[in-house]
Amino acid sequence: MEKIVSILHGLKPAMLMVVVQIVFAGVNVLYKLAVCDGMSFKVMVAYRFIFASVLMIPLALLVERKRPKLTWTILLQAFFCGLLGGSVSQNLYIEAMALTSATFVSAMTNLIPAITFIVAVTIGLEKVGLRTMAGKAKVLGTVIGLGGAMVFTFFKGLEINIGSIHLDLLHHLHHAAAAASSGSHPSSAHHVLGALLALGSCTSYAIWLNIQTKMSEKYPCYYSSTALTCTMAAIQTTVLALCLEKDWTQWKLGWNIRLLTVAYSGILGSGMMISLISWCVRMRGPVYASSFNPLLLVLVAAAGAFFLEEKFYLGSIMGAVLIVVGLYVVLWGKAQEMKKNKSCSNNGTIQIIVASSTNISNKDNNTSIVALKV
Repeated sequence: MEKIVSILHGLKPAMLMVVVQIVFAGVNVLYKLAVCDGMSFKVMVAYRFIFASVLMIPLALLVERKRPKLTWTILLQAFFCGLLGGSVSQNLYIEAMALTSATFVSAMTNLIPAITFIVAVTIGLEKVGLRTMAGKAKVLGTVIGLGGAMVFTFFKGLEINIGSIHLDLLHHLHHAAAAASSGSHPSSAHHVLGALLALGSCTSYAIWLNIQTKMSEKYPCYYSSTALTCTMAAIQTTVLALCLEKDWTQWKLGWNIRLLTVAYSGILGSGMMISLISWCVRMRGPVYASSFNPLLLVLVAAAGAFFLEEKFYLGSIMGAVLIVVGLYVVLWGKAQEMKKNKSCSNNGTIQIIVASSTNISNKDNNTSIVALKV
């Protein structure tokens, strides 16, 4: 029983990161519905972090009453976490989607694990270790996952009918979607700009994961750090939306898909999930957390096939298999790396058992243990 509990405890970070990707998949589906309803991207992002701040501030005050002293360094890290992980990454992602397409930007987001790995190695949070099996596994798994994401996105093949629950959530929004998508196709210059913005969004998110790791070392209060990050992002995105969005009717929220989108993405997508990501990067590092990102593409495609009547192709199945294999290889490499680090730390103590020669069988009475540090 204790062994099973130990195994489940070791799997906790992986299970939580899968939950994070499931919630993020729901955010993407709701984003699509809200955009088809004509909601402004910038207002949507601003409301998302406003809702997250309203949730996380009182939760942090209630749960984490004993916190480390809030220094200027932590505030600066929280500012950059909100800037890079919130306002910049979200707004660049949306602008890139407007200039190119959702499929193209979804493919670009799968560069996050590779960029995170490069940044982490650059600043010393990760070691490549190509001479070890763990290091080779991390690099190979990242490459396999990226390859699977590319196959998933760009190769179609045969259409596969995986079934549907006949719940087309976009049915009543088709006219708005057609109006929003009407017009000429983006020019090549716009497409290049969109690709650069998507790359900037991925880079911003990857840097945020590494800054969050640094912040968690000095401020290991996950609810409080999330509250600080969301508050900073809320201020930044609200100021940006007020400056650029001239249509004041965009700020109106009724009992509709817009309210559901900003509430879900703010409370769950930003509030609770950033807390889980913060805990995960504290326990396993930024590369581990980012390695689950390709799963988002699989989950969004599955949700689209079941709920939005979107088509599923053979390339999707092949890409999904490669993504899962790549993820498993990365996780295996990280597990081997942690075992090695744990064994090295345990080797720092040598236990010398001294037993009485007169009564060796009576271990309880005549045995002492001496621990030496080396």
